[in-house]
Amino acid sequence: QVQLVESGGGLVQAGGSLRISCAASGGTFSSRGMGWFRQAPGKEREFVAAIWWSGGTTYYADSVKGRFTISRDNAKNTVYLQMNSLKSEDTAVYYCAAQTPYRTGTNDYTGAYAYWGQGTQVTVSS
Repeated sequence: QVQLVESGGGLVQAGGSLRISCAASGGTFSSRGMGWFRQAPGKEREFVAAIWWSGGTTYYADSVKGRFTISRDNAKNTVYLQMNSLKSEDTAVYYCAAQTPYRTGTNDYTGAYAYWGQGTQVTVSS
């Protein structure tokens, strides 16, 4: 069983930066694609970014492209989301998610992920 624990959320002013982390335990981290999703109040959970298990390929939602960067450190079993030029519309609970080992194909939807963290709140004040 894979456990995911997010950290690093908080309150930041518009235009600022924040890095959130997701520490994984259980299973083999390096064999799993990882993703970040977010959910704002009253809205559905939406895709933010993903990184393949091989680490060399990343994907981003159009709304965050050029501002957010996903990365992973397999030695630390951790995936990161660096968020720059934050906007008020980025306010949401951010969730980390892990795929089953060596999964390929489209990874920008919730059904592509088997494990989820509890989420971390990111609030951007304008």
